[in-house]
Amino acid sequence: MSRVLVVEDEAAIAELVAINLRHAGYEVTLAASAEQAQAAVDAVLPDVALLDWMLPGQSGVSLARSWRASARTRELPIILLTARAEEADKVLGLDAGADDYLTKPFSPGELLARIRAVLRRRLPEALDSAVEVGALRLDPSTRRVTGMAGQEIKVGPTEFRLLHFFMTHPERVHSRAQLLDRVWGDHVFIEERTVDVHVKRLREALAPAQCAQMVETVRGAGYRLTRAVATAS
Repeated sequence: MSRVLVVEDEAAIAELVAINLRHAGYEVTLAASAEQAQAAVDAVLPDVALLDWMLPGQSGVSLARSWRASARTRELPIILLTARAEEADKVLGLDAGADDYLTKPFSPGELLARIRAVLRRRLPEALDSAVEVGALRLDPSTRRVTGMAGQEIKVGPTEFRLLHFFMTHPERVHSRAQLLDRVWGDHVFIEERTVDVHVKRLREALAPAQCAQMVETVRGAGYRLTRAVATAS
């Protein structure tokens, strides 16, 4: 379930947006000011932020710039929600770091479509669509993993999330610290060696389907998922 932070000082609009997002399956956090939004982000990093331009105190555009300047929130998907529809305003908002710009009034359907589009670009692992890499297929909606010839692969919850992340970022090398942040969450304090344990379990789960070698160790760097599958001798 993707986490959405809604930063909107008009209570009626915030609640309407929240109702539609929850109905669509999102986990929603509300904030009525930039200060509340920053506190929410400091507590738990959301998957996407819906950010009103006009907020009490610090503006949404200023907050977007602040988030883009911080290493922790630099990749946070941001959609600006505003009544300001002039081209100059859109340019200003996008240049401040917003990924998209939606003018009020807007329909719930368009908002949900914009969120899905931003997540596809920035965080493909947050979507519920099935993903395939090599012989592996993972379906988040059914929590099923299959290998060659549709052979079902049983994996634990943590290994499922780890494999999902690998499969949505194939061929890229990820350090243990990066995997902890993206799979376990950036506010979960566990040893980096814990990643090794779960990678080992994941390989053991993939072994019967002859896919264990797809999870490669890159010495001194971390792990990656390759599309290659060794053929049985």
